[in-house]
Amino acid sequence: MNTAVHSNVAILVLVVLFAADPAAAWRPWPQNANRMNVSDYAFGDSKKYEGSSEFVKLRYHMGPVLTTNITVHTIWYGRWERNQKKIIREFINSISAVNSPHPSVAAWWRTVQLYTDQTGANISKSVRLGQEKNDRFYSHGKSLTRLSIQSVIKSAITARTKPLPINPRSGLYLLLTADDVYVQDFCTSVCGFHYFTFPSLVGYTLPYAWVGNSEKLCPGQCAYPFAVPAYIPNMKPFKSPNGDVGVDGMISVIGHEMAELATNPLANAWYAGQDPTFPVEIADLCEGIYGTGGGGSYTGQVLDAHDGATYNMNGIRRKYLVQWVWSHVLNYCTGPNALDH
Repeated sequence: MNTAVHSNVAILVLVVLFAADPAAAWRPWPQNANRMNVSDYAFGDSKKYEGSSEFVKLRYHMGPVLTTNITVHTIWYGRWERNQKKIIREFINSISAVNSPHPSVAAWWRTVQLYTDQTGANISKSVRLGQEKNDRFYSHGKSLTRLSIQSVIKSAITARTKPLPINPRSGLYLLLTADDVYVQDFCTSVCGFHYFTFPSLVGYTLPYAWVGNSEKLCPGQCAYPFAVPAYIPNMKPFKSPNGDVGVDGMISVIGHEMAELATNPLANAWYAGQDPTFPVEIADLCEGIYGTGGGGSYTGQVLDAHDGATYNMNGIRRKYLVQWVWSHVLNYCTGPNALDH
C-alpha cells in the first residue's frame, strides 16, 4: 500500500480503490442481519462469554501495530463547547490513568495491549494527548467526503501557525466533527471510521480516525443507547453520564476506533476475513456489547450512577459507556466490568 506510484493514472487508481471503504466503518446501534460478515462471524451459543465463537478467525497479518508511546493529535472541526472538549480529553487521558476506580478505562485498554507485532512487542500502555488544532470556520465546508477528510488533516499538519507535528510511527490523528457537519455515509452506515492518509494527497502515511457528533443529525443511530432508533419500539434511552448525548455517544466510537487503530493502523495487522479493504477488527466483533450478557438490542449488564446515568467504566473524574473489544487470548469479547472477572 505504501509503494511509490510513478504516474498520475496510478495515483488516481490508488485513490479510487482505497477511498471507498476505510478500514473500519462502525455503527453502535443494534445491527440487522444484512450487515456484511455477520453470517461469517456470528456469535456462538455460549451464554457465559459474550460474542465467543470458535468460528471467529482473527489473524495477525504481519503488519505494524502501535507499540511505542501513542500520542493523540486532535483536530476539532467546527464549533465545540469547552465542556465537550473536556469530556473527550479526559477519556483519552483516562486510558493511561492507572489509579482510576474499578472498572476503569485503563483496564479496558489492557485488552488492547495484549496484541503484539511480529517481534512480540505489545501495544503501548501509554496513550497521551498531543497537540490540538481548532478549525472553527469549517475550512473545507460543512459537508465532507472521505477524501476531503484527508485534506482537513493535511491542512492541520501544514498550517502556517502551530501545525500539528508529523509522527507516523506513534502519532494518531483524531478528527472530530461538530454536530452541524455531515460526513459521507454519516448516519446511514457509519458513525466513525479509521484508515491512513495517502502520501499522494497528504505527503505522509498517517493513521487517523474520524468521529462525528450525531446529536443534531442522527442521535438514535450514533448516540445509542443515549438515544434510540425509531425501529426499536418502547425502549427508553439511557441517561448519559456527562449530560451531553452527542458527546457521550461519541466516546464509545472514539474508543472503538482507537482500539482498532492501535491493532491495525495500516490495514495489514490484526483483523478477520480475507479482504483487507473490508476487515472485521477487534471492536467490530463486539458491536453493541457493553456488559455481561450483551448482544442484539441489549447492552449487557452495565452500571447506574447516583444520578441515574448509565456507564460501565470510570475515567479520571468522569464516567463513560464504552463498548467491549475482542480478546484474542480469551477468544471472546470482554471489558473491565465483566461479571466473570
